[in-house]
Amino acid sequence: MRTRALRMRTRGAQRGAARVAVRVTVRVAVRMAMACLLLGSLVHAAEPSAPVPVAAAAAVNADKAMILGLARAGKAIVGVGDHGIVLRSEDDGASFRQAGSVPVSSLLTAVGFVDDRHGWAVGHWGAILATEDGGKSWRVQRLDTAEDRPLFAVHFLDAQRGVAVGLWSLVLTTADGGKSWQQRELAPPPGAKRADLNLQALFADDKGTLYAAAERGYVLRSEDAGASWSYLATGYNGSFWSGIALSPEVLLVGGQRGNVYRSSDGGQSWKRVDIGSQSSVTGFARKGQAVLAVGLDGLQAVSHDGGASFTPALRTDRLSLTAALDAGDGTWITASRAGVFREPLK
Repeated sequence: MRTRALRMRTRGAQRGAARVAVRVTVRVAVRMAMACLLLGSLVHAAEPSAPVPVAAAAAVNADKAMILGLARAGKAIVGVGDHGIVLRSEDDGASFRQAGSVPVSSLLTAVGFVDDRHGWAVGHWGAILATEDGGKSWRVQRLDTAEDRPLFAVHFLDAQRGVAVGLWSLVLTTADGGKSWQQRELAPPPGAKRADLNLQALFADDKGTLYAAAERGYVLRSEDAGASWSYLATGYNGSFWSGIALSPEVLLVGGQRGNVYRSSDGGQSWKRVDIGSQSSVTGFARKGQAVLAVGLDGLQAVSHDGGASFTPALRTDRLSLTAALDAGDGTWITASRAGVFREPLK
């Protein structure tokens, strides 16, 4: 996944001591650091006093920090990542500046906006942060330092209804813009005794149907803003790390070892798409009919037929990529473990 935290999204820890064992399935230590973070978090959880949150510090090289999530706030672009760093660009990704007020210094994993001002970011310690000025300053809506149960994704359907998901089937919903969050209990997957999948990405179609990319080849679907979920089997047994809805019918999910699956019927059936690479897929972006899949080892695979086929390419430096956006000018914006870049549209 991503250098210190994209890693915890592999098969994460199992209950008790076994939970700390994380499957390392990628060559770049992207997910291995997540396992280290989880180990540390379990140690902290056993200590009598919980850590005290510390605000993110100003960094001279903030624009070179590991960034895990990207989103548009109107015309601005906002990225979140390591040490609570939040980057903001007002020139379509040509340059980024660090946000001046972020109340946590823990890893932030995802970010999303509903307009040019209102957005949310999530991360370790179950943190949910909110902004009302387009990402310039942030405040805490939720934080649980007693147990580091990270959140990996957040999605708001509108300014009031939002969902955040994370480790061990953690699902949180809000109907008041994040003033309060309710934990939802998931039913176990088919044939399982408990719900303990890591939920690693959220995406929605134009009708407001939500999807969560998960482990064991599952995609979860909610048609009631996250209150209840059903399991969609894809025929794959590994972990999905990312997903995108191109329409209410056409869905794409991607994950380990270059596995991308496509549905053309709203998730009822799935087919594997050969992207010509075994590099794990960490994110998708779209521009019209073009779809970009990014991933480890510098993966940049482009589709011009709605995800039915992809042409793979790799960055020459093999820098692992973690997220992507359409730049709106014939280029892509990609996040990585070493900052944010503009990439030409292939």
